[in-house]
Amino acid sequence: MDMLVNLYADHPFWVWMAFGAVLLAIEAATGSGWLLWAAASAGVVALVTLTGLTQAPIDITLFAVLTLATTLASRKLTRQLTGEGTDINDQTARMIGKVGRAASPFVEGHGRAFVDGSEWVADLEEGGDLAQGTRVVVTGVAGPRLKVKPA
Repeated sequence: MDMLVNLYADHPFWVWMAFGAVLLAIEAATGSGWLLWAAASAGVVALVTLTGLTQAPIDITLFAVLTLATTLASRKLTRQLTGEGTDINDQTARMIGKVGRAASPFVEGHGRAFVDGSEWVADLEEGGDLAQGTRVVVTGVAGPRLKVKPA
C-alpha cells in the first residue's frame, strides 16, 4: 500500500492519466457511453495535478464532481439531439414520417410497405384497400408493424 501512496505522491499526473486511459480502453471495448466522461474527467484532474496545489482527497473529489457533471450534461445533450426519450438505435421509431410504397395491395387495411430499403408488414390507418405501388407515409409503429396512410 505504501508503494501506491508513494507512486501517487511522486507522479499524480501519470497516475490520473493511466486511470483515464484504462477507463477509455474499457469504454472502447464495451461502447457503453458511460465511461467516456469519467475518462475525460480523469484527464482534467491529471492536468490539475500539474499545478501542485491539490492533494489526493481534493483530486478524488474533483474527479467525482466532474464525472457526475459531465455525464449528466451529456445525457441531457444526447436527449436534445435525438429527440426526447427516443433511442438512437431504435430503427422502428425513426421510421415515423418516412415515405415509401405499398409493396403489395392492401386488403381490408392490411398489406406490406417498402420503406427505407426494407419491406414491412403494415396496416392502413383508416383501413380499406390500397393498390400496390401507391405512395404511403409511416404514421406510427406498433411492434413489428407499421401504421401507414396514403401520401
